Amino acid sequence: MLPNFEVEFVQGEWKKYYKCTSKSFQKQISYWRFRRMCRSFLKGVTTLKRQYEKKLMNSIQILFVDEQCEKAVHIVTDLQGTIHGFTLRPYYQFDTDQQWTKNTYNMPICEEWFVFWGGTNEFENYHYLYPHQRYAYDLIRVVDHQTFKNEGIHNEDYFAFGAKVVAPLDGKVLQVIQHIPDQPVGEMNEADFLGNYIILEHAEGEYSLIAHLKQYSTVVKQGDVVKSGELLALCGNSGNSSEAHIHFQVMDCPHIEQANSLRIRFEGGVEPVQGETV
Repeated sequence: MLPNFEVEFVQGEWKKYYKCTSKSFQKQISYWRFRRMCRSFLKGVTTLKRQYEKKLMNSIQILFVDEQCEKAVHIVTDLQGTIHGFTLRPYYQFDTDQQWTKNTYNMPICEEWFVFWGGTNEFENYHYLYPHQRYAYDLIRVVDHQTFKNEGIHNEDYFAFGAKVVAPLDGKVLQVIQHIPDQPVGEMNEADFLGNYIILEHAEGEYSLIAHLKQYSTVVKQGDVVKSGELLALCGNSGNSSEAHIHFQVMDCPHIEQANSLRIRFEGGVEPVQGETV
């Protein structure tokens, strides 16, 4: 997709790419405003490089960064090449990207799941700008490029809903919340943003958090000692969640509001990012 974008965008070929945007995009922003934004963004930029191009569900996501890795262009197209999203933003990176967990973890799953959010930039991982969630993962289940069967109206339509959630590492159950109702699809519970969740205490002062679990599905209790891979609960759609998925992160204290999220060292040296199957 967009084979010559790196050169043509810097050279001012903005009208060419504006013409590739969707009608809804053009209703929201005129060409003249688009041109002003591009010109302002490109001050001090002489070259762009393609950081990645990936298929995510039914879209193509492409990220370009400037030579100083200070500015980013993020483009979202459909599979036919129509541009639906065109974002010009600073490209943030943090020193904590080089600080890994002391323990080595597995994902808290038994089957193949899809990484919907995960990585070390805000375009692959919307958690990234928030220190307490910076290296979190959101995992969904995908079959034939869909997360649901039937009409996707009910939680039970989603392949993730009711799937097993297991311990990512040996540890002790520190906290269990399981009374929060699962939200109807598309509705969000911001007040109880984690929904039902489990916090495990591990060696080296590290704590894992697994959130958005199914109401009353937890099979462990506070104080239990669990082994890696042991069943904990089932995936749900509780909390600030638009559809059934797992939120997984490791942190340096058991209180998410006070914690720093830690970049997770995984078994086998893998580094999962958005768009990969794990």
